[in-house]
Amino acid sequence: MKNVFIYSLLFFSFAVLAQQKDKNLPKGNEEFKEKKYAEAEADYRISLSKSPTQAISSYNLGNTIYKQNQASEAKLAYLKTIENAKTKLQKHKAFHNLGNIFMKEKKYSEAVEAYKNALRNNPKDEETRYNYALAKEYLKNNPPPKDDKKKDDKKDKDKDKDKDKKDKEDGDNKKDNKDKGDEKDKKDEGKDDGDKKGKGDDKDGQPKPQPGNPSKQRIENLLDAVNNEEKKIQDKVNAKKAKGKPVQTEKDW
Repeated sequence: MKNVFIYSLLFFSFAVLAQQKDKNLPKGNEEFKEKKYAEAEADYRISLSKSPTQAISSYNLGNTIYKQNQASEAKLAYLKTIENAKTKLQKHKAFHNLGNIFMKEKKYSEAVEAYKNALRNNPKDEETRYNYALAKEYLKNNPPPKDDKKKDDKKDKDKDKDKDKKDKEDGDNKKDNKDKGDEKDKKDEGKDDGDKKGKGDDKDGQPKPQPGNPSKQRIENLLDAVNNEEKKIQDKVNAKKAKGKPVQTEKDW
C-alpha cells in the first residue's frame, strides 16, 4: 500500500451552462487557471451571492480556498455543494474532495465515509476507490481513541444515583426519627395526662386533696359555720323586733 495520498481535486468538471449567464464564474475559472486564487475566490463568492444554490460556484470556491491551504473553510464550501447538487456527478466530486480534507486532518473515519459516499454516486472512479482503500488502511492502523466522555458520563450517572440513594436514605431516616419523636411526644403527653389524673383526681373523677389546698369536707364545714353565724345574727335581729310585741302563750296551729 502506497503511503502517498491522491489529493486530486476534480476541477471545473461541472456543467458550464451556468457560465453563460454569470460573468463572474468564468472569470474566476480563468483566474484559477492562472493560479490567481485570491482573485478567483472573490469572483466565485460574487457568483455565489447572485445564485446561492448554484452548486458549481460553491464547488469551485471550495477548490480555490483549498489551494490557499484553508482546508477547514473549504470543507464548508463542499458541504454546501453537496446540499445543492442536482446530479450524482456533482455529489461525487464534492464528496471526493471532502474526503481529501479529512485525510489531511487525519480524521480517517470521516474520510472513509466521505469516499464511500463518493463511490455511491460514481462507483467507477478509480482515484476515489484508491483513496477509499487507503483511508480504511490508515483507520485500521490509527483507530480513534476510545470515548472517555461516555465513561465519565457513566461515572457521573453512578455518582448521581448513589447521591440520590443516600439522600433518600437520609430522608427516610429523618422521617423515621421524626415519627419516633412524634410517638415519644404522644407517649409523654399521655403520661402527663395520666399523672395529672392520678395526682389530681380520685377514681370517680373527683378532685383529690392536695397539700396546702382545703379538702371538700373542710370547705363544707366552713360553709356550715358561715351559715350558722348568719342564722345567729338573724335570730338576734328577730329577737329585738319581738320585744315590742305581746308574748303569745299559745302556739299557732
